[in-house]
This record gives sequence, C-alpha cells and structure tokens, in this order.
Amino acid sequence: MQTHHTDHAPAAIGPYAQAVSQGDWLFTSGQIALDPESGKIVDGGFEAQAKQVLKNLTQVLATAGCGFSDVVKATIYIVDMADFPTLNELYGEALGGHRPARSTVQVAALPMGGLVEIDLVARIPS
Repeated sequence: MQTHHTDHAPAAIGPYAQAVSQGDWLFTSGQIALDPESGKIVDGGFEAQAKQVLKNLTQVLATAGCGFSDVVKATIYIVDMADFPTLNELYGEALGGHRPARSTVQVAALPMGGLVEIDLVARIPS
C-alpha cells in the first residue's frame, strides 16, 4: 500500500492519509470543503463548499496520475437533501460525460460543520 499526499488539498485532520493506492486502485479519504491554505471551511454555503470539495478531490486524484474520468465509485454525504439538485449539477460538471457508480447519503453532521463530503475510488491509469 502506498500513501498519497499533496499540499494543494487540505492536510488530513486525523490519523489517515489523503489517499492510498493498492495495485491499480486509488482510494481517497473523504474531502470536506477545507481551504488548503487556511485550514477552514470555505464561506458561501453549499454551492461554495461543493465546489471546494471537488477542487480538493481533483488535487488528491492528481497525486496518483488520476482524474475524474478514472473514478469508478463515489460516495457522497450531504447534510440536507434539499441541496441534492445543486450537488448533481456541480458533480455532473466536474465529471463531464463520465458516469461512475455513486451513492448519496444524508447525514446528521460532518466534520468541522461541513455541508458535503465526498470520497472516491479510482482506477490508476497504466
């Protein structure tokens, strides 16, 4: 197993890696809307947070030479299902025509007061 880290995404806030790979597979830890420079949740509500999460994931995927087109599974956690349409729009923009498997779950709370968290499984290109 190999760990992956980038300074262009938030540092882990606990005993875990931003991502790990095993063979051809990359598993990202959940990303919330932390600004990597300030270490704080971005302002601007759900849309701003979802954009930051996707930006963070872009950077984490890049540590293994991956992009959203390599994602095979996404798990999304949101605090309010009323934000689901906005989530779908932003997620769809980030992935373009690529359509991996996905689960979306409403949760009571997320770390640091976040409104959305996403983790991914990707196939590392050979």
